[in-house]
Amino acid sequence: MGWAAVTVALLAATPRFLTQGDVTPEDALRAEAEAAWKALEARYVAEAGGRPPREPPPIRLQRGAALPPERNAQGTPGLVELRQNTPGVLEARLRVALRHELAHQLLWWACPAASEDRLFHEAFAVGTSGELAEWREGPYQSLTRAAAALAQAPQVDTPSARKALARLLGESQGFPRALSTRLRQCQDGARWALPLSIDELAGVEARAAEPATVVVSRHSGEVLLAEGDVRRALPYGSTLKPFLLAGSAGPPPLLPPRSGVQEWACGSALPARVDGRTALLRSCNGYFLDWAAKGGAAVDFGPWGAVLQAVGLTGTPTDMADAIGLRSTLALSPWGLAQAYRLLAEARPELLDTLKDNAARGTLSELPASAAYAGIATKTGTVRDAASRPQYGWIVAVDADTVAVVMRPGQMPRSFADEVPRVLAQARRKRGLEAAQVQVLGLVPVHEVEAGCPGAGFSVAAGVPHALPPGFSRLDGRVAGGPAVCLGSPWRVRAPGLPPEGRDYAGIFTGSPPPPYRPPPGVPTTERERRARRGSDFVFRTTRLQYTAGVVAAEDASLQGEPRVALARVAAHNERHAQGRHGGRPLCDTTHCQAFLGTVRIKPEEEQALGLPALRWKQWLPFSQGGQEPWTERRARVRVEALLGPRLASLRFKDGRVLFVQATQEAGETFDTAESRPCEVLRSALKLPSCPHRAAFDGAEVVFEGKGRGHGEGLDVEEAKASPLRSGELLERAYRTLP
Repeated sequence: MGWAAVTVALLAATPRFLTQGDVTPEDALRAEAEAAWKALEARYVAEAGGRPPREPPPIRLQRGAALPPERNAQGTPGLVELRQNTPGVLEARLRVALRHELAHQLLWWACPAASEDRLFHEAFAVGTSGELAEWREGPYQSLTRAAAALAQAPQVDTPSARKALARLLGESQGFPRALSTRLRQCQDGARWALPLSIDELAGVEARAAEPATVVVSRHSGEVLLAEGDVRRALPYGSTLKPFLLAGSAGPPPLLPPRSGVQEWACGSALPARVDGRTALLRSCNGYFLDWAAKGGAAVDFGPWGAVLQAVGLTGTPTDMADAIGLRSTLALSPWGLAQAYRLLAEARPELLDTLKDNAARGTLSELPASAAYAGIATKTGTVRDAASRPQYGWIVAVDADTVAVVMRPGQMPRSFADEVPRVLAQARRKRGLEAAQVQVLGLVPVHEVEAGCPGAGFSVAAGVPHALPPGFSRLDGRVAGGPAVCLGSPWRVRAPGLPPEGRDYAGIFTGSPPPPYRPPPGVPTTERERRARRGSDFVFRTTRLQYTAGVVAAEDASLQGEPRVALARVAAHNERHAQGRHGGRPLCDTTHCQAFLGTVRIKPEEEQALGLPALRWKQWLPFSQGGQEPWTERRARVRVEALLGPRLASLRFKDGRVLFVQATQEAGETFDTAESRPCEVLRSALKLPSCPHRAAFDGAEVVFEGKGRGHGEGLDVEEAKASPLRSGELLERAYRTLP
């Protein structure tokens, strides 16, 4: 039942409010009291699971003639006394005081067993009267100090005690669990054996949680390892401090540490002026709190707030204590934290460089495991209860290829620091996680390529993330200022000539216009060939394994077993030896290099191929569909002579070259001149299935005959399909003539 429906159902349960004219206007006061009571009883029903079994008694509302100066109201069962400073005006402070006292009245009626439990009464009244935000104003108070202050004033009858109580209640996400448990006890009529304790209330958000571990690829975004409930949002401690530096408009200030202040207890030998880098490595809470007090800190994370909420942050911080996790009012899942750090690593690499020093001079220094973190950026976080016991410990680790987030309940990060290098090593058992780059979609006009992100899409410009609109839009616009990243999903790309539903691209796009392409002199080139050889304005980065699987699927999706392993090894090898294909730029996605039509589901053969030793050759390895199916093609003689020269006398083919004789005339005499060209020049220009075996002149035409498909060099894929050899043997046979 929704809250509105609950309120309607409770109309009959509203008590009679009696006034005697000393607090005015009486009608407005009674209406205010009735509305407050309905809201309070609706909360009771929602948390306790039912209405009290008896009708509420009448409640008198009157002026408090002898109220202490510090009180706006007080009450006893059936009576609420109020201070009204201006007759006829129900000031905001009076309304709050009325709601507070009516909360006590409701508990005296609904839960008489708890009448002597002052902490329970005050916690319920402060939490439901609307005064919680007011008590939370002012300087930050730690959970430990709040618990101590409350212990010194168990009657909760001083401003400092109320402020401490508000601090404990502020830890809750939603209604405090400890109060809900006690309200159910009221409804059940259970004996009130023990009063509510500070520890019970302070542990309101100490939710049980299993250990959780997630590792994602920085390049493709895919989840490489997941253990536990990695999607469950939990208080995150200090893990979001890097996003405060990234989100603030100006540089972090130099601030003096304050001795004796608990929040500045962040390691020994702090410098006289602490900078943002040191504060980040030492995780100095005091620095961030003082920065917020000084002004200039983006306590809402600035432009990074949209990123964090897109990956699951449960709200917007109201102050620095929320942002740095000193209060547990907000939460984020391990998966969401990993996705956010993936984008941070793309946008602000200098911050990641700072975090690489964490194991040397930060929160993970001077540990047996510290040396294992060399070159790895890390950030720790700890969520504590009122007794300063760890509730959740966090370590985020970012290396060149992965982002790992490890959460352990009840542990400090330093106590499980040795686990994280093992987690990274476990994820790396899947070979081919390093980056691979490829120029994509160069055959399509730039303005016709569209991309959409089914997850959360962001473009990065000058280190700042910008949320991308949902749906498809031009890819060149999305990469105009920097890389475009799709968090939580592959990109979906569509263009003329592609399937209507588009293709998946699990990775990161950047804009990179290639230099103009000039074909070799005398070699006719079609517009498509010029585009293929020019390259593309779009560079796509994914993992080497994802790229390899995409090439194999594009070249021959039917391959299985050892032939598939062999082709995958060649594709992965060529990605590392593509310098000559496009003048130092990444290789292209057409048959000019090797076909790539987006990312696909990885097959075991690709994983096996990337786990085998690197191939011994140091150059590009050609391959073709091959096979033995005979073919015959005719082409106009003028087209052939446009490629090779006029007055052809003969054509032969040998060792991947076309050998031809031209009849030339000088001084009235005819001479035969022998020439040769790479066969691929002829095959590609004439669109022949493969390099021919023979050619014959037939009037105005040339008749070509051959077998198979492709240029016929290197690995013959069709032949490999019929071979019993293993992948290494297939490759040795295919490339035995290469040095």
